Amino acid sequence: MVRIIYSPRYNIGFFGLEKLHPFDSRKYGRAWKRMREELGKRLDASWVRPKRKANREELLLVHSEQYLRRLRNSTYVAQALELAPVRFLPSSLVHWAVLNPMLWATRGTILAAEQALVCGLAVNLGGGFHHAKPDGGEGFCIYNDIAIAVQHLRRKSLLDGKRVVYIDLDAHQGNGVSHSFAQDKDFFMLDAYNRSIYPWHDSAANERIDCNVPLPRACDDELYRKKIEAALPGFLDSANNATPTGLAIYNAGTDIFADDPLGCMNISAETIHWRDKFVIRQLRERGIPTVMVLSGGYTQVSYQLVADSIVAMFADEI
Repeated sequence: MVRIIYSPRYNIGFFGLEKLHPFDSRKYGRAWKRMREELGKRLDASWVRPKRKANREELLLVHSEQYLRRLRNSTYVAQALELAPVRFLPSSLVHWAVLNPMLWATRGTILAAEQALVCGLAVNLGGGFHHAKPDGGEGFCIYNDIAIAVQHLRRKSLLDGKRVVYIDLDAHQGNGVSHSFAQDKDFFMLDAYNRSIYPWHDSAANERIDCNVPLPRACDDELYRKKIEAALPGFLDSANNATPTGLAIYNAGTDIFADDPLGCMNISAETIHWRDKFVIRQLRERGIPTVMVLSGGYTQVSYQLVADSIVAMFADEI
């Protein structure tokens, strides 16, 4: 059975200030509500609720002490969040209202990774902060939950030296993940992204990606499906060839949607649903324990796109 990891504490509400950023900081709760309407008690049976936020010891698995100290500075956090007014607020208030929800979502990804090893598939209804680097935050990403979850499993000896595969299909390149695993030969990356948008030309990130799939601005359904179908199966088989794969992390950003103001792509809801189904099936067919995280999505229907794909998992469509 698929496990759904979620806490209401993921949602960011800051006296309306969060509305200054296009990211729907309450999409997690909206997706949860829609899923409950569709699934009822079946959702309750699969729900795993984080009991705490990520702690300092877990953060230090990836992030530097210096960086964590910098997060006490509201001006620095405002820059990383792309929310200029935050710089005028007390750091304690910023931590309580913004960073704490991200810490809860980070713990959710850690928990999802543990659950995936047990049940095969776990979805964190949050996370996917793929722009955060070991020594810096950017792009509304403060803690790299993906890297932290992997290093947590390794510290607990839960991967037995097996390789981790990472599939990033958010519209933006996962540059923070690339930097977090810059010298890691047991972390195998596929990244398909709009090459014309942030983070633009991060040459170090580009070079780290094992299967690099840059896409054109306004990429349509036909080209998108063709590129993903051509790249993913071979990537997974290649990753599993020399070293067994112990875990997959799928970053399922919905900012590829046609109406998304930041993704700048032209992908329909039907193709997003197809994408999620295709990725999960490819991983399940190979018996690879899988974590799905949400990442970006900047429209008012992003939560609906997420919920519909997860509901399909329960309907055995995926």
